[in-house]
Amino acid sequence: MTETVTNWAGNITYSAKELHRPRSLDALRALVADSARVRVLGSGHSFNEIAEPGADGVLLSLADLPAGVDVDTAARTVRVGGGVRYAELARQVHARGLALPNMASLPHISVAGSVATGTHGSGVGNGSLAAAVREVELVTASGAVETIGRGDARFGGAVTSLGALGVVTALTLDLEPAFEVEQHVFTELPLDGLDAATFETVVSAAYSVSLFTDWRAPGFRQVWLKRRTDQPLPDFPWAAPATEKMHPVPGMPAVNCTEQFGVAGPWHERLPHFRAEFTPSSGVELQSEYLMPRRYAVDMLSAVDAIRDTIAPVLQTCEVRTVAADEQWLSPAHGRDTVAAHFTWVEDTAAVLPVVRRLEEALAGFEARPHWGKVFTTPPATLRDLYPRLGDFRALARSLDPAGTFTNAFVRAVLEG
Repeated sequence: MTETVTNWAGNITYSAKELHRPRSLDALRALVADSARVRVLGSGHSFNEIAEPGADGVLLSLADLPAGVDVDTAARTVRVGGGVRYAELARQVHARGLALPNMASLPHISVAGSVATGTHGSGVGNGSLAAAVREVELVTASGAVETIGRGDARFGGAVTSLGALGVVTALTLDLEPAFEVEQHVFTELPLDGLDAATFETVVSAAYSVSLFTDWRAPGFRQVWLKRRTDQPLPDFPWAAPATEKMHPVPGMPAVNCTEQFGVAGPWHERLPHFRAEFTPSSGVELQSEYLMPRRYAVDMLSAVDAIRDTIAPVLQTCEVRTVAADEQWLSPAHGRDTVAAHFTWVEDTAAVLPVVRRLEEALAGFEARPHWGKVFTTPPATLRDLYPRLGDFRALARSLDPAGTFTNAFVRAVLEG
C-alpha cells in the first residue's frame, strides 16, 4: 500500500510509503521489533523533518491504539496513552475534579508528541508541558516495554527525547485540583518604555500571559491575561481593554478563540487560545520559535524590532510568553527561566527561510534554543553548545537504542554532528 503522508501544515511530505497504525500494544511491539528504522508522527504538528523515518523506515501513528485515560483521584495523577490529545485528556481529567497545571495554545496536539519536543504553555511560574510528567512508558527497539520514572537517573532525558529512545505508549502526569480562569485581553502595549522591570511586571500579571504583535509597528497589538479566579485580579495600566473579541492573527474571525472579557470558565476552556470544539484540519502557516533566558527579554525584543521591516511581510503573528525552568536535558527551557518568541509565518517556505536566517542572526548572543518541532536553520554544532546535558542524553540513547532504530537524519545531526 502506498499513501502520501504529510504533516499538519503540508510543508513536509514523508518519504515512508505507508503510515502504520497498530491497534494493540502487542501489534506495536511486533512492528517495532521487526523494523530497522521507526519514527512516530504524533498529531503531525511539527514543521520540520523531526518525524521523517526515511524511505526505508516505518512511519508510525498511535492514533488507533486504545485511548486510555486513567485518572487516580487520590494520587492526583493520570496515566494517558501515547496517542491521546490534550483536548480529550483535559475533558476527562476535569470531569474528575482535577486539572493539568498548564496547556499549550492549541488543545488538539498529542500529549506524547508535545512533551517530546519541549512544547509549552505560558506563565512565569509554569514549566513546560514536560514538567508535569512523572513516568514514561516506552517500547524499545527490541519490542520490550521500559518504564522510566522520577527518581531514575535517566529521567532527565526520558520525556523531552525527540522520539530518539523508543515509542512512548503511555505517560503518567501530575494533576492538581480543578480551577477556573478568566481571560482578559488588552490592546496596544507600546514597546517604548518597556524596560526589564516593566516586562517582568507585565508577564507576571496573571497565571498565563501572552503578548502578540505583527511587527508592523513597535509594540504589542494584544495582551492576553489568563487569571486563575483564586488569584488576585491584576491592575494593568499599560494598555487599554479590548472592546471586541480578538484573534491572535489580525483580521481573523475570533469565533474559534476561547472566551474573553473576564468570563470565568474551567481551566481547559481558557488556558488554550483556541476552543477544543474547533479542530483545524490543516494549517496555512509555518511556525518558528526561539526560547532564551528571560534576562534577555527586553534586549531580544529590541533586536527583533530592529529587523521588523524584514519580518513583517511574511509574518501572520508573533507571540511572546514565558516558561519556568525545567530539568529535562533537551528541553529548550532546561535550567533557565525562559522567554519564548513564537513566529507564525505565511505558508511560503521559499520566502520564510531567508527571514528565519536573518532572525537567527539577530538573536545571536541571546542563547536562543529553537523549538525542536518548528522551522529553524540553527547549525547542529550551535545546538549542541546550547544543551549542557547533551552528552548524557547521547549516552542514554545509545544504551536504550544501540542500533539507532529511532534515529533519523534530524536526530543524528543533533546528537552526532
